[in-house]
Amino acid sequence: MTDLKTITEILRYNEEIARKFFEIEKRILSVLSYPDLFEVLLDEIRDTFKVPYTWISLIDKSEISSFIQTLETSDKLRHRMNIIDKGTFDQLVGSAATPLLVNHDLRPYYRLLPPNRKYFVKSIAIAPISLDGIIIGSLNQADGSAERFQPGIDTSLLEQLSVKVSMCLSNVTAHEKLRFLAYHDPLTGLLNRRVMESVLDREVRRAGRYNQDLSVVFLDLDDFKHVNDVHGHDRGDDLLKHVAQHLTQMSRNTDVVARYAGDEFVIILPETTGESARLLMSRICDHFSKHPLHIDGATIPVSISFGIAAADKSESSSPKLLLKKADEALYQAKKSRKANAPHPIASPGDPKVVTLPEDQEGGPRK
Repeated sequence: MTDLKTITEILRYNEEIARKFFEIEKRILSVLSYPDLFEVLLDEIRDTFKVPYTWISLIDKSEISSFIQTLETSDKLRHRMNIIDKGTFDQLVGSAATPLLVNHDLRPYYRLLPPNRKYFVKSIAIAPISLDGIIIGSLNQADGSAERFQPGIDTSLLEQLSVKVSMCLSNVTAHEKLRFLAYHDPLTGLLNRRVMESVLDREVRRAGRYNQDLSVVFLDLDDFKHVNDVHGHDRGDDLLKHVAQHLTQMSRNTDVVARYAGDEFVIILPETTGESARLLMSRICDHFSKHPLHIDGATIPVSISFGIAAADKSESSSPKLLLKKADEALYQAKKSRKANAPHPIASPGDPKVVTLPEDQEGGPRK
């Protein structure tokens, strides 16, 4: 009779565990963004099963690595996510999709833990998650009890959950890519022209309302057609991506870099005078002269021309007019490039020369 009672209690316990897993699965199946998916997943596991530590490990340069930044902006996920290189992950977890339980010799697995937090861990459950059949990380749980996740415990429900998470990842990835392409240029990843025009309209209105400086840079690549003719259009695409990456690196977080069309780019510089914008572009030109594109044994130099338009505080500026002035300044720069004349600035505003800040965290360039 005691055996029957024990078996009944075990069955009820297992049914309750299965029900809790099912409720978690239902919650995540309708999610369509990475932050929401991982936030809901980690919160539900922690709260439902009373697990002290739940976090996500993602393999660097995986399929979703381009979206990791959107995860890092989430307050809930910033300290519950760890980016790990593939070699380390494979060494610790292996290539199998089955969950791994560890409660001894844990020190090597500390590399899976999110940084900058203190943990009291004596057992870990690691459930690999995949995207389109390729493992991209793991869903992790840890406890201060060595018995919580000891090897030998049935992991079938955890494995089932990781499969559902992988399915959700596929749906979320498709949705995130569509949303990304709606706002970004598919080749360079920069904001597209439509979004740039909307941002410029907002910044012009803000600059006028608060009497702030605003500059716009219109730039293109010199002899880009020659690059395509000599090296091929694939290398031309690589050059555009190279330029986009370095423009972004050289800009502040508050600046906006966009691909306008072809080899043309636009940089919106809030709280920046025309002369400060010129100093920035001088730095960028010097940077590109030292950083050509090296690819497939070839070295492709990078040369750009630019025009700058600064919003005039004495009169209301329109976004279209500001962009047109920058475009015209670019045209004049192209004409004077052979003569090595300085790049013209349209409506320069405050003409004083000021050193640009070294940091890229925002703030005025005045």
